[in-house]
Parts: sequence; structure tokens; C-alpha cells
Amino acid sequence: MYTPPKTHRTAAVAAALILNASVALAQAPQPPPPEATDPVKLEIMKGFPPPPDKIVRLSSVLRFPNGRWAFHHMRELGPTAQVWRGDEKPSVLRDMPQEMDSLKFEDDKGAGISLADWQRTTYTDGLLVLHKGAVVLQRYHAGMRAQQPHSLWSMSKSFTGLLTTMLIKDGLIDPNALVTKYLPELKDSAWADATVQQTLDMTTGVAYAENFRDPSSGIFQYLHAAGLLPAPPTHSGPRTIPDLLVTLKKEGEHGAAFKYKSVDTEVLGWLLQRVTGKSYSALLSERLWAPMGAQDDAYVWVDPIGTQISSVGFSATLRDLGRLGETMRMAGRFNGRQIIGESVIGEIRKGADIEKFKSSGQTMRYGYSYHNQWWIPHDRDGTFEMKGLNGQHMHINPKAELVIIKLSSHPAGDTSVTHNVDRRAFAAIAAALSAR
Repeated sequence: MYTPPKTHRTAAVAAALILNASVALAQAPQPPPPEATDPVKLEIMKGFPPPPDKIVRLSSVLRFPNGRWAFHHMRELGPTAQVWRGDEKPSVLRDMPQEMDSLKFEDDKGAGISLADWQRTTYTDGLLVLHKGAVVLQRYHAGMRAQQPHSLWSMSKSFTGLLTTMLIKDGLIDPNALVTKYLPELKDSAWADATVQQTLDMTTGVAYAENFRDPSSGIFQYLHAAGLLPAPPTHSGPRTIPDLLVTLKKEGEHGAAFKYKSVDTEVLGWLLQRVTGKSYSALLSERLWAPMGAQDDAYVWVDPIGTQISSVGFSATLRDLGRLGETMRMAGRFNGRQIIGESVIGEIRKGADIEKFKSSGQTMRYGYSYHNQWWIPHDRDGTFEMKGLNGQHMHINPKAELVIIKLSSHPAGDTSVTHNVDRRAFAAIAAALSAR
């Protein structure tokens, strides 16, 4: 059984204690057994039409366990834009399967757990592990199939940050310029005196919060505007993303501290489309999906007027995410070509100010920073990550030559709930593969 080094165990245990205390204070409910929420066994959306009590609508996606079906069926519930894979043959992903489900490691509570049980207890829908460019483990659960794009939720932010960084290195965007240089529509908003870089690092001061336990929180205004959560008839707030962004006001000082905000990413999505004259989905296709030789089209959610949602709207298949992860691990080179400039990857990996990150209160991610919409752990392996609601992960470990994609439908939206056990699983996989 893999056991983390003592120094890392001590830090992990301390972080786990803090996390457990915070969860207890919030009185988070005990999640139901994963096997009792399998959408296939529950026959969710089965039938023509399904029985009334088995129907999932857009308004009920976030009502567990509906997400276990909906997260890999989002385009059946609302409008989306295609991310074209291009007209070339898909790039080859070598398959070199290894027996890893029985791999044991010490979880965040000090108990032994297998990789199979970790997948089950964290409500995994799909898991892909690449080592030295080859697929060594691929698993699908909860009725998800290989050809089905899965919602990435806030992993979408990292794609937006990646595209923005590429445009910066191309000289099309000045990171030190005010956002309003490109988006004058925001001259009376919170971003009137914010720079592009502050928006990329989420150190803007905006009167906006993401608290799923508070119905008055800004996140619900955002979901209504994005069309991801139908607004009640009495809703008088903005019903599109552009209309929402212009209403948000400044709170605090820009550049002082990290605060996680989906609206920052929507500003970036608007900005990169304005600068290029191309849609978000077209940029994803032209800059990433087509050149890396994606096997499947992906898609992006759109709001009621067709605004493409760049913060939480992207859905893609597991193996194509593996292709992107491998491109990032290899400093931008994949499919026989340099798809992303090495300087782009280097910029993302350098991270940001750890002290500014601390103010966010994310104690379980002690030592992290957030830079250009990517999570940077600043660990000895140089890992860097994408993260999304309900347990979406891309973990890239250059030292171990490892990429892990984990797509999930966990009942807890906040990825901090499983952060410690997930990181231990990633470390155990890295250690096991490095020893083989």
C-alpha cells in the first residue's frame, strides 16, 4: 500500500482536519451510497418517454442524483455550440493497459483504500490515466460511454485561461492593459479599472460570491443569466451573461487577494472573442481540438442570446481530454506538431502569489496559487491542475510523466470535499507507475 512521505502526511493530515472541521461547521449532509445513486440502476431517463419521476429537466440537474445522468447528457437539455474536431484522422493514443484497480493507498482519514474503491466512493463517471503518453487505465461508470462528452464545469476556466495566454503570447492581448481597452461596455462595472492579468488570476475586487448554500448568492444570478438554471417568473435580474457583467460593481481593491469568481472568466471569454472576431467554440476548435487530432466533437453551452459560456460551459470526451493533458505535459507538443507555445505552458506553470491565494480560505489547498485560470500546487513534482464542480479533474505531473483525468458526479459541488483523498490517489498512481 502506498503511504505518502512523512512530511507530506503531516501536512495532509493537518489539512484534512481543517477541512473536516469546516465541513462539520457547515453541517454538510452525509452523501448517499454511490451504488444507490447509479442512474442506470435507477432507470433515470429510461423509456419513451420516461416515467414522470425519472425525468431530468434543466431545472433539476443540480438535484442529486440527477447529475449522475445529466453531466454526460447536457446537450440534450439545452442549447450548445459545436467544437469541431476538424477533418483529419484522430491522433493515436497508445493503449498499454495495466492492472491498477487493486492498487492500495492511505486515504485522508488514514485508512487503506483501493483505487477501485476510491473511484466508487468519489462518484467517478470516467477515469483516464496516461503514463509516458500511453493509456494505462481507462474506466467508465454510471452509464457513461467513451463517445459521450462530459460536463467539465469549471475545468472550462482553464481552457479559457489557456486560450487567453496563447493570445497574449501572440501579441494580441496586453495582460497589463485595462479590461476596458477591449471591452468598453464594462466602463461602469467592477472591471472598469481592472487589468487583464488581475482578471486572469481572479484578484479583481467584485461584489460577487459563489455560495451554493445561499439562494441570494451571486452564483445563482450567474446560473440564471447563463441559462443553466431557469429563472423563476418573478426574476427581475439579468437573463444573459453580457447583461449580468455590466451590472456587477467593484468591492475592495483589485490585485490584493485571490477570490474565486466565474464572472471573471466570462469577462475573459468575451474579451478573447472580441479581440479575435471568432467565437469561443471556434477558437477551441482551431487552436486545440483540430490540431491535436481530437477523436470527437466537443460542445459549449450557450445563454439565451447565444453567448458561449466560457467559465462552466465546456463538455468533452475523456480521451480527448487525455490528448489535451498530454499536450500540456509535453510543453505544447503533440500529434507531431507544436500546438501550444512552450512559453505559454511555462507562463501557466510558474503560478502566482501564494500569499494572495491564502486569503481565499482554501486551507486544504495550502501552498497553491491560481494563475491564468489554472491551479498550481507548487509541489516538488511541478504538478498543475484543472478543477471543476462535483469532482472534475485534470492532474498533470511532468516529473512522473503522468496525466490523470477524473470526471465525476459527486453530490458535493465543492471539489475541496474530496481534494485530500484525490491528491493522495494521484500520488499513489504516480508512485506505482514510476516503480514499474
